[in-house]
Amino acid sequence: MSWTAQEIASQPDCWQQAVDRLPEFAPLLPRHGERVAVVGCGTSWFLAQAYAALREGAGHGETDAFAASEAPLGPGFARRYDRVLALTRSGTTTEVLELLSAVRGTVATTAITADPATPVVELADDLVVLDFADERSVVQTRFPTTQLLLLRAHLGERTEGVVADGATALTADIAPELLDAEQISFLGRGWSYGLAREAALKVRETAAWWTESYPAMEYRHGPISVARSGRAVWSLGELPEGLAEQVAATGAHLEQPALDPVAELVRVQRLGVALAGKLGRDVDNPQHLTRSVVLAAAPAAGA
Repeated sequence: MSWTAQEIASQPDCWQQAVDRLPEFAPLLPRHGERVAVVGCGTSWFLAQAYAALREGAGHGETDAFAASEAPLGPGFARRYDRVLALTRSGTTTEVLELLSAVRGTVATTAITADPATPVVELADDLVVLDFADERSVVQTRFPTTQLLLLRAHLGERTEGVVADGATALTADIAPELLDAEQISFLGRGWSYGLAREAALKVRETAAWWTESYPAMEYRHGPISVARSGRAVWSLGELPEGLAEQVAATGAHLEQPALDPVAELVRVQRLGVALAGKLGRDVDNPQHLTRSVVLAAAPAAGA
């Protein structure tokens, strides 16, 4: 069994461990009423989007999510936040470290990471270490979902049902139409849109498959034009009224959520592994990818 498959299977246990340790981590996480910017790269950016929507929707305070390379923070920007929350599994991603360095001393910062023995420990004011959810594989699965369960619990959500749904997702059937689909569009609404973006990325990373992602209400504004027999649409959130019928009319397979959106993401992760196996791809080490993007330092002026 690949490392990726093992890490996918461990998720419900990791989720429960994170929730059990909430009292330890809670003082380090965004406080009620704070204006928060959540930053990350790749998977972490999409999970930041999901958390930002959940936090603001729950009335905990204004919350924005940014790709670390595009965040309007630091010198020269007018936006002001009470806290920057950085999501970084490795603690070595260049864009995240550069952003934390740029805002250091001007705003409170918290980083959630899997490895405290990395440069992020020197740049963040507070560190939440989920080392029990670290991963050997390049592709992220259990670390991002574990940090999201921790953050959801911190917002006051009950997570027992989510953990149970996660266990169900590990054995749920994968429809043959998904395994045979030449193209898959993932949809979400509200906070599940960030997860839809992560779902598309996950299948793209593991299997180099043609995937796309959209807010569910936007799907009718053009993207539905590629739907047809032999392709699939997978919604991680509730579908807008009438959309199921419109997808059915295209002939595409429609997968509607039966579980919590994070548990649906576990099913998507399993699909990515299955498709990679079908193609004979190394799911632990996908082509052109590394565990962390570490960029060479720019040469000094005049060098």
